[in-house]
Amino acid sequence: MNDWTAGYVADVGYTYGYYNELNPTRIKLAFLNAGLAFPEVGAACELGFGQGLSANIHAAASVCDWHGTDFNPAQAGYAKELASVSGAKTSLLDQAFDEFCRRDNLPDFDYIGLHGIWSWISDENRRVIVEFIRRKLKVGGVLYVSYNTLPGWAAFAPMRHLMTEHAEIIGAAGHGIVNRINDAVDFAERLLATNPLYSRANPQIAERLAKLKEQNRHYLAHEYFNKDWTPMHFADMKEWLSAAKLTYACSANYSDHINTINLTGDQQAFLAEIPDKMFRESTRDFMVNQQFRRDYWVKGARQLSSLDVLEQFRAQRLVLVSHRPDVSLKVSGALGEATMSEEIYGPILDLMSDHTVRSVAEIEASVATKGVSFAQLREAVLLLAGLGHLAAVMSEKEIELSAVTTDRLNQHLMKQARASADVNYLASPVTGGGVAVSRFQQLFLMARKSGCSQPEEWAEFAWRVLSGQGQRILKDGRVLEKDDENLAELQSFANEFALKRLKVLEVLRVA
Repeated sequence: MNDWTAGYVADVGYTYGYYNELNPTRIKLAFLNAGLAFPEVGAACELGFGQGLSANIHAAASVCDWHGTDFNPAQAGYAKELASVSGAKTSLLDQAFDEFCRRDNLPDFDYIGLHGIWSWISDENRRVIVEFIRRKLKVGGVLYVSYNTLPGWAAFAPMRHLMTEHAEIIGAAGHGIVNRINDAVDFAERLLATNPLYSRANPQIAERLAKLKEQNRHYLAHEYFNKDWTPMHFADMKEWLSAAKLTYACSANYSDHINTINLTGDQQAFLAEIPDKMFRESTRDFMVNQQFRRDYWVKGARQLSSLDVLEQFRAQRLVLVSHRPDVSLKVSGALGEATMSEEIYGPILDLMSDHTVRSVAEIEASVATKGVSFAQLREAVLLLAGLGHLAAVMSEKEIELSAVTTDRLNQHLMKQARASADVNYLASPVTGGGVAVSRFQQLFLMARKSGCSQPEEWAEFAWRVLSGQGQRILKDGRVLEKDDENLAELQSFANEFALKRLKVLEVLRVA
């Protein structure tokens, strides 16, 4: 009998995560910064969609026709449930890559997304996917792919291998993957305590193991304990995707576009001397010790004129999707932390703090009077978008067309929040993507829908839901046992929600 899991962890479900990089709306800013033409996405596909939260949010919050598959039937079942509720144009299946990618009833795609898949499958499955991309991605279409990268994984890969081997050989059959992971991590800690030469040669191993120990065990099961796990060099990825006629476009991680937070002056000058773009990327990975890449590849890259870039960038509409951040906010890059400049970011954030949708041109006209140049604005937009403060906005027509499906999906997800905190995102037709909304915040939104208008009423509504299930709030590592303590904590959350979050969710058409 064939093992339908093909060595992939299937006895625990994948986390209910949302991955913003899979949102096709994000392509435009990255491509414009790279000076490239981008496609209008009408048909999209996600391979290996996990629980399907990203796929369903992007389908409901856009006018795209979404397709996808995940081999795990339990996960695909949940994804299909969400699709049925929203009524968005989706076809989400539970087929293996080999079966799905050979279907003859799929459309050609403008966009294909692979998040957290490439490094965790066999070469055989990679060949299937590359052939699928070659056949089904349109000319001008974009592939988003994330994968574990060398040299960043070079030091820890042997430890990962040892822990996986421990889970397979020493871990007791029937003991459960979570328990086997805990045992493997404990084994690794005890090994390092003996001060082996390996850890002396790689002193960062102990720190990475400590961070790993803090992470969700279901995430670790899929990240570290699959049979197939292959970090690869950027040049190897180029070799794989060349068969599908793809060329590297740019990073999907906006922060990677900002050299000043990732590379020293000497490093930037060194890279500038390298004429080949692909080899330049390989070299850059060594400079930043790249561990995980999130990249856009394109079938037929087309360079835009500088005038087209400026006009299209200025036409891009944006909205502030967070409470106005302090300009002393730190931004992290490969070089460490940097502080945003008050002179540049202050005027931009002051203008956008009313959460009005504005074009870059409108922002430019306003902040120019404060001495902010267009070049500074362009970098600030990328950085603020990369930090999750600014988001690209859909057209008014797209917003109206997707408002109904997003509302259906959000109502369903909020009902689930009554019982669990699994899903902490809702869909926005304004951005075409997901918005972080915690369980308590979802309960507050439900309270507003039921007619409660004040934070005190939202807190009481949430407490009735929680207390009816015997649930209590955890604060500073302590369970709040008394009713008044729980209600007071919920009241504090509700007041902060009213002050800092509600306006944003109203603008994003989530509330």
